[in-house]
Amino acid sequence: MFNPNPWLKLSVDTFWLGAEASQVVALRMMKLAGGGTGAAAEAQRMVTEKVAAAMAAHTELTLGAISGSPHAGPTKAVALYRRKVRANRRRLAREA
Repeated sequence: MFNPNPWLKLSVDTFWLGAEASQVVALRMMKLAGGGTGAAAEAQRMVTEKVAAAMAAHTELTLGAISGSPHAGPTKAVALYRRKVRANRRRLAREA
């Protein structure tokens, strides 16, 4: 499908990333508030995932900048974060 405005799609995807991330924050807060070994493991996982995702997003942004298409890097980085956030939301919702 032809998308005449890739910046609009990026804006909508970024909006959804924020909405989904808010759900993950709420689910994680509930898990962390419960304490125990599950909370400690979740805290460790959260930090590890954030570092790995930031490094992957940096790579996508760099490759996008090299490609010459100004929206390619941010689009790929937001897509990467959305995949990670959706996976965390599904996992945390199952464990809740």
